[in-house]
Amino acid sequence: MALASTMYRFELDISDVERGVYTQAELRVAQHPSETAAYLLTRVIAYALEYQEDLQMGRGVATPEDPGISKINQTGGTALWIEIGAPSAERMHKVTKLADEVKLYTHREIRIVLQELQSRRVHRIEDVEIIELPQDLLRALEERLDRRMKWSLLRSDGTLYVTIGEETLSGVLHTHRVPPAS
Repeated sequence: MALASTMYRFELDISDVERGVYTQAELRVAQHPSETAAYLLTRVIAYALEYQEDLQMGRGVATPEDPGISKINQTGGTALWIEIGAPSAERMHKVTKLADEVKLYTHREIRIVLQELQSRRVHRIEDVEIIELPQDLLRALEERLDRRMKWSLLRSDGTLYVTIGEETLSGVLHTHRVPPAS
């Protein structure tokens, strides 16, 4: 018998000072049995930090051909493709050919992620923004993960603050790029 996905509901109050985005969003996210809490939280944070109208949460690890998060352009193609985790160089090569813009949010050790992306030629890899989420922040959020969450997220000066109830957790976001192959 297959294990069922676990449903989570997130009410997000988003204040992104860096992008000038101030909004509220509600997400219902299914966590596949093979998906870690860190991966789930990375998906939710990426959605909040990239929030824009018509942004769509992917179906998760059960559908590896889909983007983690995406936005469709006016011609029906993919305007924005957001990968989560530590995708292979081959996957990123394919994704960067399919989408106008690609971003990668990772909860994995950045050295390993960058090493993989530099291991082979990847189309337009220098254009991919790689956002490394702080491990300490993710661990603290994992400890507080519940099926119904209400978060206030604030991004300012490269730091992410997540308020849950009366408690505020924070961590510095690091952005990386892979130089083009020579």
